[in-house]
Amino acid sequence: MGDTGLPPDATSDTGLPPGATGDTGLLSPVRAGTPAEAATGDVAWVRAMLDAEAALARAQARLGAVPAAAADAIGRAAARAALDVRALALASRETANPVVGLVRAFTEVVADLDPAAADHVHRGSTSQDVFDTGAMLVAARTLRIVRADLERCVAALGALARAHRDTPMAGRTLGLQAVPTTFGLKAAGWRELLRDATLRVDRLLDGGLPVSLGGAAGTLAGYLEYARVDGAAVPGDDYHDRLAAAFAAETGLAVPVLPWHSLRAPVADLASVLAFTCGALGRFAVDVQSLARTEVAEAAEAPVAGRGGSSAMPHKQNPVLSTMIRAAALQVPAMAGALTQCLVTEDERSAGVWHAEWLLLRECLRLTGGAAHTAAELAEGLRVDPDRMRANLDLTGSRLVSERIAARLAPHVGKAAAKHLLTEATSTAARTGRPLPETLAELPDLKAHFGAGELAELCDPTAYPGAAGPLVDRALTP
Repeated sequence: MGDTGLPPDATSDTGLPPGATGDTGLLSPVRAGTPAEAATGDVAWVRAMLDAEAALARAQARLGAVPAAAADAIGRAAARAALDVRALALASRETANPVVGLVRAFTEVVADLDPAAADHVHRGSTSQDVFDTGAMLVAARTLRIVRADLERCVAALGALARAHRDTPMAGRTLGLQAVPTTFGLKAAGWRELLRDATLRVDRLLDGGLPVSLGGAAGTLAGYLEYARVDGAAVPGDDYHDRLAAAFAAETGLAVPVLPWHSLRAPVADLASVLAFTCGALGRFAVDVQSLARTEVAEAAEAPVAGRGGSSAMPHKQNPVLSTMIRAAALQVPAMAGALTQCLVTEDERSAGVWHAEWLLLRECLRLTGGAAHTAAELAEGLRVDPDRMRANLDLTGSRLVSERIAARLAPHVGKAAAKHLLTEATSTAARTGRPLPETLAELPDLKAHFGAGELAELCDPTAYPGAAGPLVDRALTP
């Protein structure tokens, strides 16, 4: 299957070798060269479908519907088959899916190894069973990669939260300094989102990814008929249940309640988890971008020679890791929404809806995998500057603790009056450039209740962390 069907110079105008039309990741750097990219590429997808074919033959052999020798030959052929992926892609234009060509090419490989076994390839099956089971195998393999990288992130962020439990910094809302917080609490928040993502991935890996076994129209009729011909089943028995269980055992996937050719909940569930996971990773990344701004400079990506350079500005070291993660986090939820839309499918197999899922699903898997891998590097190398955090706390002259002063004053003058007084005082301090404690010390309403020393202490932003420390402790408790 080495002939691609293209003329020798078909791609010569691109500057690439003839036939070099594969997706290299040029427009998707977040996943280029990552383990998830390899796990979701065309070759990996073909490998998963061959694995599905081999697992099906072994499952049928368990039940006596395929000779053990034939299942063994099919398995050996699947392990060594090196099909021409480009040729399969071109052939799929004639059938609207890649499985028809794959089965034809794979049967030839099996026949070369054991002619008698070739008749048992894809026995009673249909393209969607093979493709969807292969898709779930690709998803499972990719999710295990994602999970390992999420664990790396969680560990690194946990260490940061622990080390900076009490490191004061400005909490910001709507882009402006609000009240003090700690970097430990911020890191614990990133960690908690990624722990949530890990739990969702675990639920998928623990029974959420099913085999596809329905036959031509979801009745398993072909499987049953071949089994009856071969003497492995009789009308009215539970062969369909036993075959599903055996197939699931061979693949490591789950047994579905019903065939899901047109019941696309497994794909929608997978899309939801990938969207959440990528969103959680994006939340971490966008915070790092904000903290790395020149004017903020409270955190930064680890410096790596040659990374982050600008084509025009020699002084820059751009936050490329967080940028790539954020880009993925903006794409995956949109594609996941399109996958969820594919729940609206017709009949026992759709004409176009099922087909629309394929590329969307792969992009969600590979982008999430690339983002998780990149985030692990980001978290493990993140540089934190507590001195800069402390300096930024002083930028407003203690105005970010106005909430505290208002709360302390409220019992004496009433809540509304206290808030009004502090609004006027902080406005005056901002306009005059004077520290808030000096402005407050001149107000008669405060002089009557607080001494200058007490006011200065109340205006210390490092002394107003709220429950940040205990919240970090709770988040880090096993």
